[in-house]
Order: sequence, then structure tokens, then C-alpha cells
Amino acid sequence: MEVFLIRHGVAYERSHKRWPNDALRPLTPSGRRKFRKAARGLAGCLPKSVVLLTSPYVRARDTATILAKAGLRGQPIECAELAAGVPASKAFELLRIRKEKSIALVGHEPNLSSFLSAALAAERARLEIDFKKGGAACIEFAGRVEPGSGLLKWMLPPRVLRSLK
Repeated sequence: MEVFLIRHGVAYERSHKRWPNDALRPLTPSGRRKFRKAARGLAGCLPKSVVLLTSPYVRARDTATILAKAGLRGQPIECAELAAGVPASKAFELLRIRKEKSIALVGHEPNLSSFLSAALAAERARLEIDFKKGGAACIEFAGRVEPGSGLLKWMLPPRVLRSLK
């Protein structure tokens, strides 16, 4: 299975006054514009049949929708296991029940870095990973999706994705 990790685009700063519920905090207009450009490059790196699973948070859902409109089939599917603050173990469980060969997870930090670290070096390892907003990574699992069994194929920051045609 190929698993693509995608961090949501640039969102507004946290503000309990504007968004008492952080799940409702959206992408900024600039974040939308920049991710639209990155999504065009990223869509070229993804299989057209990739399944998009997204955090239910507005900023992640909007990022996934922008990516879907960049040339992928199907609509994003919301998964509570990808919400901010949910342990990486839940994402592993989610992937184990999926049958697709290519899955994209759209989510948050530090969730994505924790998942990537666990996938590459097992759950107790803590690799230091700089996962930029709007960036993406690809991990390949040859067999069962387990901590420590992933192979990092690539990781690209948003500025590189925006430069891809």
C-alpha cells in the first residue's frame, strides 16, 4: 500500500475569540491560493485512483477538497481517526481496514510527523520531522501496515509542489 501524507494548507492563527472550536478554523485566502498551486503539482504525483481520507476539521477538509478538484477521482472521506490530537496508532488501525492500494491522509501536525516517524522507525522512535503546511510525503508498506514497516519514497515541501507541472 502506498500512503500519502498531506498536511493541511496555511490556516488562520488560533483564536478562541473567532473560533472557540478549533475544528472550525479555516484556511486563509492565501493558504487556499498557495495550496491550489501545490495541489496541481501534488495531483501529478498521486495515482488518479487514490482515496482521500481527511480529518473532519475544516482546514483539512478544505485542503482535501482542493486536492480532489486538482484532478483526482472521488470526494474526500472524513475520518475521526485523522482529527488533531488523535494518536498515530488510530491512523494505522484505519489503514489496516482499507483495501485500496493508494490512500492519501490529509491531516495535522504533530499527528502526521508522529505517524511518519512510527511508520519508518517503530512507535517508540521519535524522528524529528519538519512537515510544512501544504507539504506531502509518500510511504510504501510492502506488507501489513505496521509501525516500523514503512519505506519513505519521498517528502516534498509546498514550494516544490508548487513548482511541479
